[in-house]
Amino acid sequence: MKYFPLIWAALFRRKTRTLFTLLSLATAFLLIGLLQAVNAVLAGGADFLGADRLIVQARSSFTQPLPIRMLPQIEAIPGVSRVGHSQFFGGVYQDPRNFFPQFAVNPQRLFDTYPEWVLGEDEKRAFISTANGAIAGRILAEKHGWKVGDIIPLTSFIWTRSGGSRVWEWKLVGIFDGRDREWQDRANLMYLNYAYFDEARSGGKGLAGVYVVRVADPAESERVAAAIDARFENTPDETKTQTEQEFQLGFLRQLGDIGFIVNAISGAVFFTILILTGYTMSQAVRERVPELAVLKCLGFTDRTVLALVLAEALLLCAIGALAGMLLAKVALGLLPAEYAAVRLGGEVWLFAAVSTVALAVAVGLPPALHAMRLKIVDALAGR
Repeated sequence: MKYFPLIWAALFRRKTRTLFTLLSLATAFLLIGLLQAVNAVLAGGADFLGADRLIVQARSSFTQPLPIRMLPQIEAIPGVSRVGHSQFFGGVYQDPRNFFPQFAVNPQRLFDTYPEWVLGEDEKRAFISTANGAIAGRILAEKHGWKVGDIIPLTSFIWTRSGGSRVWEWKLVGIFDGRDREWQDRANLMYLNYAYFDEARSGGKGLAGVYVVRVADPAESERVAAAIDARFENTPDETKTQTEQEFQLGFLRQLGDIGFIVNAISGAVFFTILILTGYTMSQAVRERVPELAVLKCLGFTDRTVLALVLAEALLLCAIGALAGMLLAKVALGLLPAEYAAVRLGGEVWLFAAVSTVALAVAVGLPPALHAMRLKIVDALAGR
């Protein structure tokens, strides 16, 4: 720490240049922080899902529905503990921009297969007994100002009612929470009573989108999945069974390899700031060649001069990176509540820290080596 005033003075020898470099670094790490926060959700967003749950979909595509008659056959397979089913509803609330996930489910089977959702017993009973009942996650309900008892009209772009209307009215009978922060951050969806939905829709009666299967022993998940697929092999309703994590990640991949795109953009930002900061550090060291020679005259060793220049590069990168990451944290904090899962977690901060050190070494090592090898006579003579 005794050399810190010397490093600080060298860093701000050209205040304007240093401030503009810091601004560039902060902007770069702001982008990197935001991009990596998104990447963390995509890469690890399914890690919190239950290891004891399987998703059974049609072999051809998850958009192809399966008949509800398959449910007791799946329940009869050894190792299966609970079975539920889910049908994507695809509705919007009041405005086309107000889209959120909605699924028609059997209420009791939902509670059996997703114990992670926390709902009061009275609200559970109301969801089971109310024909057009619906429950909404806390985040979703607070966003739209809903309260229990409200009638919520949803216009489905997939399903029509028997009379031809696409407008469905659902009575909100409960608001659920997640059992922990991971699940609470994802309480931005709605569940609808399947029985009413199936009876009222004009087509597709008796069909379910996917089946949700809880296994008694998570270690047996692979065997149970194979048994389910074998049960319906060579039938009109062949299935593809996978863990819930694999299903969610497969759904995201339908949108393309977003993780690769995000990392590619982060790499481009890093490369750009590497060139800019590297030029700044090289220019700063060249301007101080006589001063570095004086330091050596005063007894500073070659290694000490090397360490001083590297420390200057690290301090420059660290200040800029910290400013950028704090800005990213503020920006993510301003997002609506339904995007609470996108945040600067420990893995994002670690990525930023490693990037900062790598950047400091890359931009500081060449001028630091030049300063270490500097001959005092040549430096003072201006050669």
